[in-house]
Amino acid sequence: MYEICFFDLDGTLTQSEFGVGASIRGALKHFGVPEPDDQELRRYIGPPLMHSLRHYAGLTEEQIGEAIEIYRSLYNTKGYQDAPLYPGIPEALDRLKAAGKTLAVVTSKPEGIARKVLEYQGLFRWFTDLFGPDDSERESGKEELIRKAIRHYGLSDGRRAVMIGDRKYDILGAKGAGIDSIGVLYGYGSREELIEAGATWIAERPEELPDRVEHG
Repeated sequence: MYEICFFDLDGTLTQSEFGVGASIRGALKHFGVPEPDDQELRRYIGPPLMHSLRHYAGLTEEQIGEAIEIYRSLYNTKGYQDAPLYPGIPEALDRLKAAGKTLAVVTSKPEGIARKVLEYQGLFRWFTDLFGPDDSERESGKEELIRKAIRHYGLSDGRRAVMIGDRKYDILGAKGAGIDSIGVLYGYGSREELIEAGATWIAERPEELPDRVEHG
């Protein structure tokens, strides 16, 4: 059904709450922000970090810049290593590659950091390309990144591609870019969030992804 699969990273391929959470807590502690509990911290995973620091932590624009530098220092040192793949993801990716699908990562995580995660987790055995913002595009939206991926592959027919992700940003970005989407329930979003955003399909477990990609 779909020939090209765009995968979100955090909450779709990797369980990123461990390394991301520790790094976010370290950055918030610097500004005396009360430490978020595990449930609250999940809200930070998915949106661009600037958005989360602004809307959830209430930091000022000046503080946000400093907080991001602290976060990146912590995450680049060790946090990126603490993002294991979800159980079932390697097998699902094996099936998709065996079926001849082209796989690419489209993430709001800065491309340099995302590349370190992919390399550490061995994801480049499946993925041909990575699309993420550079340091000068810290607030690039998902739609913009998906459009960049579409241009890269020269897609004139959006029906050939699908975006796979766990948050509304993935679904809304896909819709804005004119392609279908698969919302996954094992990540950090809810069924209600994904359906309200307009997900074309829903997958409860990684094992369901190859069938969704092939048959809808």
